[in-house]
Amino acid sequence: MSKYTQKESGGLYELTDAARAELTSSKYYNEDLAPTPISERSWSTYHIAMLWVGMSVCIPSFTMASSLVALGLSPWMSVFNVALGNIIILIPIQLNSHAGTKYGLPFPVFARLAFGPIGAHLPSLSRALTACGWNAVQSWIGGAAIVSLVASFAPAFGQMAAAPFIGFGIFLLLTWWVTVMGSESIKYLEAVGSPVLIVLTIMLFVWSVALASGGGYAFGDLLKATTDTAAVDANGGFLYVFLGGLTANIAFWATMALNIPDFSRYAKSQKNQFRGQLYGMPVMMAACAFIGAIFAQATKLVMGTAMFDPTAVLPLIDNAFIKFIVSVGVILATITTNIAANVVAPANGFSNVSPKRISYKMGVTISCLLAVLYRPWWIFGGAGSYIFGWLNTYGGILAPVAAIFIADYYIVKKRNIDVMALFQGKEGRYWYQSGWNIKALIAWVLGFILPTMGNLGVASLKWVAANGYVIGFAIAFIVYVLLMKNDTVSFVSDEEEEAMTER
Repeated sequence: MSKYTQKESGGLYELTDAARAELTSSKYYNEDLAPTPISERSWSTYHIAMLWVGMSVCIPSFTMASSLVALGLSPWMSVFNVALGNIIILIPIQLNSHAGTKYGLPFPVFARLAFGPIGAHLPSLSRALTACGWNAVQSWIGGAAIVSLVASFAPAFGQMAAAPFIGFGIFLLLTWWVTVMGSESIKYLEAVGSPVLIVLTIMLFVWSVALASGGGYAFGDLLKATTDTAAVDANGGFLYVFLGGLTANIAFWATMALNIPDFSRYAKSQKNQFRGQLYGMPVMMAACAFIGAIFAQATKLVMGTAMFDPTAVLPLIDNAFIKFIVSVGVILATITTNIAANVVAPANGFSNVSPKRISYKMGVTISCLLAVLYRPWWIFGGAGSYIFGWLNTYGGILAPVAAIFIADYYIVKKRNIDVMALFQGKEGRYWYQSGWNIKALIAWVLGFILPTMGNLGVASLKWVAANGYVIGFAIAFIVYVLLMKNDTVSFVSDEEEEAMTER
């Protein structure tokens, strides 16, 4: 074997041809999980930003603020809650993006760095199974739009009891087809579709203002609304609702905080991925939150109940042409988010279980089939179950994983990775104990156990659960750093990295 296993250009690293050839026989390697060559890292700031616009402009994004309005918070407080939560989660997203761009690593392979080749299956599959749940939710939403679209020229279809399930199946099939076409199809879908989604967002805003106006309320009435004290008290009090909502908003992108390397590995540079995410996510999520809050408040004033799901208004649109256009927009908005956030990651995760047997395309198929087993009609059945039941529970489980990744890459490994060793199994430096880094597993369990117990109903841990992401993150980060303090086997010094890298 050549002493050079990787080469560097402009701060980006890739495996040498000799190293790739040697790894083809490894059971931990296949072409789908291989580090992205520098020549294929073509995503610019615009592509990264549009990826986030495409993921952000979706029905669940609007519901983050509208759910809080439904639980009693004022529109402005709900928007502030969403904006703050997204700024907080952007920090681990940006930190975990770095390794993907620098070394071209997909998420499941990056997970081997801290957890070991076999241990990495646990965080990878946890993220994958969470994504399958989101795939189910998004496909249920997209399916509703398909039902509305068909009903715009065949009204009887919308009245069928089986229509939502037919729409769900069609949307899942469409999601599968676009995803198996590969990263370039996803890139162009996001780049072309995202501007259209901005128009859809504006249309929802105009509809909400028009609804309020038709009910005798001015736009200023929507902005002047205050916290509904009775509703907030009925849901646990202001502080509990606010903190629970904040944790939910952080958890909303908890999955992407783990598998962001799946996308950052295609970026042309660190500057491109950093700026693209900074421009694309927080601003768009805040805009969606504002419109979602206005929508919820308008329906509350005019209809007496704050709706949290914008798709509920589709059947209320009388004009068949407008219903058709809006339905197409919702489908486009939902599929761009669903593919990028909820199908690519589990596909890679399932492939990582057995790289020689499970390809990326097979991983996509498994992801879509598993989505059928979830109950999206329950997850998306109400503001309370959505915020406290779904988002906060999985957020508390995934937060420690993000913390361990960051602690390992920046503090333990000093941002130096022996890329070839990630695919070498027992022969590599990241084998730990029989393929498992037990210290990472201990930190993970200690990080998520208390928030999860609180979400499962342990009354004394109610407030821990309300702050579950931050508390779990902090515990896992500190515990992992302390446990790995004397680790030298997996550490690559600057001198050693220099020796293995062709310049």
